[in-house]
Amino acid sequence: MSKKFLIRVTALLAVLCLSACHSGMDPVAFHADGRPPKLSDWHVVEVRDGKLQLNQGVVPYDLNTPLFTDYAHKLRTIWMPKGVAAKYDSNDTFDFPVGTVISKTFYYPKTADGKAGDVARTYDSSHDFAGEGLDLVQVHLVETRILVRRADGWAAIPYVWNDAQTEADLARTGAVLPLTLVATDSSREDFNYVVPDESQCSSCHAQDWVTRKIHPIGPKARHLNRNYHYASGDENQLEHLMKVGYLTGAPAPAQAPSNANWSDEHASLDARARAYLDINCGHCHNPKGAANTTALTLDASAPEDRHLGICKPPVAAGRGTGDHMFDIVPGKPDDSILSYRMNSADPGEMMPEIGRSTVHREGVELIKAWIAAQPGSCVAIH
Repeated sequence: MSKKFLIRVTALLAVLCLSACHSGMDPVAFHADGRPPKLSDWHVVEVRDGKLQLNQGVVPYDLNTPLFTDYAHKLRTIWMPKGVAAKYDSNDTFDFPVGTVISKTFYYPKTADGKAGDVARTYDSSHDFAGEGLDLVQVHLVETRILVRRADGWAAIPYVWNDAQTEADLARTGAVLPLTLVATDSSREDFNYVVPDESQCSSCHAQDWVTRKIHPIGPKARHLNRNYHYASGDENQLEHLMKVGYLTGAPAPAQAPSNANWSDEHASLDARARAYLDINCGHCHNPKGAANTTALTLDASAPEDRHLGICKPPVAAGRGTGDHMFDIVPGKPDDSILSYRMNSADPGEMMPEIGRSTVHREGVELIKAWIAAQPGSCVAIH
């Protein structure tokens, strides 16, 4: 059996996997301009037969460490027109071609009693999926964000799911949705889930604060270099994107960067904390980002000698300092501004500034443990 034959067979299988969609869906629609009023106008994901289903050519993906959004679970997808592919980059977001449509659906597992407004605070996603889509018996859809690569750059378009869970409507001005997180011990936490408006999207997605042009955050090598459970079985995401023709130039996974899973206790504390800070803070706290004037760089791709805020006085944190002197005080998380701001849900104090209304308790504990493990001490200057 020749190598060329095997390659052709592999390519055919990849096409068949991409075609394993609901036969009744119209093809994915690329809208070169405008803001379609319904999520279904894109035909990327649609509700059919009690499931949120992926269309032909829509590839799901996940991140090694995801950004925290009020304990919401997320279904991420990529679609591209035929004949084009993204170009691999070892550090930055991949160079996606015009026509690319990326979706991210935010949802919660339902509580046992299914009470309206109640959502489960859990990391367990084992009951979420039906194939590569979502089982609506098990989950409650909240919003879907579309990032589309047009000729003049990326556009961010938010959609909010209706109460009937049949359609998501355009929400250019955002939305505020009152919900209640219910933990496994039955404790309850009321909060307002905030869907950002279009202008707020640039707060996180503008990689260069001078141009203010937005880009995807998640599709970078270090976030994607992991396995995913596709309909065809488990496979490394970089290899899968190469196989289906959505990515070019990627090395073997062992030669590509890879962030740790923040919750993987088998990984080092430093790797887990750096991965967490990278995805949650690094899109602003980098040399070109919105927080570039703070001199606090938390992007994991930064050089090893880049200042992480250890013994660094704040630049413009205002009351967000909590009367603390330094961003990070080695060995003293309770004296550090970084953990103080993460542990607040006050809009005038919290970090990140948008994207959450609740405190990520487990994330705070991780960063506190990391700070507690840092050697050295700080000398206050009066």
